[in-house]
Amino acid sequence: MKFTKIATEEQIDRKWVLIDAEGKTFGRMMTEVATILRGKRKPCWTPNIDCGDYVVIINASRAKFNGLGKINNKEYFSHSGYFGSTKSVKMTELLEKNPEKLFKLAARGMLPKTKLGAKMLKKLKIYAGAEHPHTAQLAK
Repeated sequence: MKFTKIATEEQIDRKWVLIDAEGKTFGRMMTEVATILRGKRKPCWTPNIDCGDYVVIINASRAKFNGLGKINNKEYFSHSGYFGSTKSVKMTELLEKNPEKLFKLAARGMLPKTKLGAKMLKKLKIYAGAEHPHTAQLAK
């Protein structure tokens, strides 16, 4: 009889992954990021434990977008809960003003909608330019 091994928090070896977004397709890159954050490619993956690695994305403002006008037509909505407080922002504006938020929203949509998913999202670090303060962690 074979039993499945279940990992614990102490057994997980977290690494730092650096991804340069310059010239990469946004959607394909974000699915890869979500897979790394969840830890699904690790042999010790357990669904109820955060097994993923840390991800640092640089040059976020230079990512490539494909699709028939998606970057011009897609809108992100927010609502405070009060009447008439719906706000929308186009994807092009979000990419220019705050590309970090655009990447976080995409990653959040691909992760579990639980406390575990929120914990995984905290391991994602995004920077619009090439500089980032995580060089000590990436030297391993």
